Amino acid sequence: MPATVDELTKEAIDLPEDQRLTLAHRILSTLEPPITAKIEAAWEREIRGRIKKFKQGKSKSIPADEVFAELDDSLKQ
Repeated sequence: MPATVDELTKEAIDLPEDQRLTLAHRILSTLEPPITAKIEAAWEREIRGRIKKFKQGKSKSIPADEVFAELDDSLKQ
């Protein structure tokens, strides 16, 4: 008999943090649309545009530890 969502959730919560993150990522990735050439081209344009703005001084970088600290703070609220 297949496990219920509640049973799966209880088991998942008991996993170590790194395994919970892996499980969450795997589940969420099944909801992503398939990557097409059009999507790849759009990302390529976006990346090139961001690099160009950065090199022109129109955007700035933020250290990863600051980004993650801000994200952690926002998730705690």
